[in-house]
Amino acid sequence: MSVDQLSAPLTKDQAYALVDAVMERDDLALTASAHENEETGEWFFEATCDSPPDLESFVELARQTLGGKVDFSVSPIDPDFNWVAKSLEGLAPVSAGGFYVYGSHETGPVPGGLTAMKIDAAQAFGTGHHETTTGCLEAINMLLKRKKPRHMIDVGTGTGVLAIALAKRTKSPVIASDIDPISVTTTIANAEQNGVGKLIIAVEATGMTNPTIAQNGPYDLIVANILAGPLMALAPSVGRAAQKGATIILSGILQHQARGVINAYARQGMTLTQKLQRKEWTTLMLEMK
Repeated sequence: MSVDQLSAPLTKDQAYALVDAVMERDDLALTASAHENEETGEWFFEATCDSPPDLESFVELARQTLGGKVDFSVSPIDPDFNWVAKSLEGLAPVSAGGFYVYGSHETGPVPGGLTAMKIDAAQAFGTGHHETTTGCLEAINMLLKRKKPRHMIDVGTGTGVLAIALAKRTKSPVIASDIDPISVTTTIANAEQNGVGKLIIAVEATGMTNPTIAQNGPYDLIVANILAGPLMALAPSVGRAAQKGATIILSGILQHQARGVINAYARQGMTLTQKLQRKEWTTLMLEMK
């Protein structure tokens, strides 16, 4: 299968604006992201696709979004090479919310008093290093100091790191769902590796449309670390699945997108109780009234 990558150097605001515009266009079939070169400080827009990209439509969208012509490059990438693992290998352990997330390459002792999770870089999102994940771990820790949820789901689980964190702390079952079958497989393996294989129920699902998800609801804790657009689209489903008094933890939200997500969930009867900000990312804690 041929996989192509589009890339362009832009300002930070331009890169995020173009990501938002691309993600709203399903017909382009592009997966977009914005990132900073830590050495130079330069920001880039990147998008990948598994079929020849519609360059004409993309150029027109970029022109409309940014108000002018955008110079970009198209290059093929090897679909069989695990770029995620390559880019993350050797990363230092992360401590957040009383959790300690580390990879197999880490040989040092686990600090005392922390809940350890071994999560290796994989073809799924979630090693604990991104601000959206650390924000969720901190939110989970805050919640567990007040109460112990018993009916939990992690939507868009990635590597399963948040579901595993919940299972290790609560000793209760957690539904871990993802649209990507690779994420489901990765989550199962990680749950076994971390001694909570019997507590993690991993399912492939688009949003919350899965019989297993329906049968295990309603939920008193719903966690979703995805993107602002999908989170807003998911709000009605979350509202139907959440029991009264449930906590909803949402992340994958840029600061300027937070108000839109809060409003979408307010329309479903959920109110904001806490907002955590890590760099440009926001994690929201809400309660179902």
